[in-house]
Amino acid sequence: MENSAAGQPRSDTAIEPANLARLAAEAASEAKATDVVVLDIHDLTVVADLFVICSGDNERQLRAIGRSIVEAAGKAGTDPRRTEGSAEAGWILVDFGDVVAHIFGKDERQFYRLEDVWSEAQTLLVIQ
Repeated sequence: MENSAAGQPRSDTAIEPANLARLAAEAASEAKATDVVVLDIHDLTVVADLFVICSGDNERQLRAIGRSIVEAAGKAGTDPRRTEGSAEAGWILVDFGDVVAHIFGKDERQFYRLEDVWSEAQTLLVIQ
């Protein structure tokens, strides 16, 4: 995979990673996600360039947030490479390659503490 820091996306997405991350964050917020954060991790790892992290209050909301993100990306011409986790488990991961969306229940977000793990990452967007 090629590093997208030079402006070339590593994945086969139809939309630039920064725009996809913003789109995912906005879709999550519209689905009533809370504490939506976009982190730029491209200098810290080759796993992805951007993380979208958000929380939901219950299983139904976690599913709705995940569905909203996938649908918004699909309308922009991008489908996830894979999804993992489940609303019942309290976390859903939607992997677009350059952009990875993490959807957590409140307890799971506190447990995984991704903002702390990736504290050196630049915060690009926060939606409360």
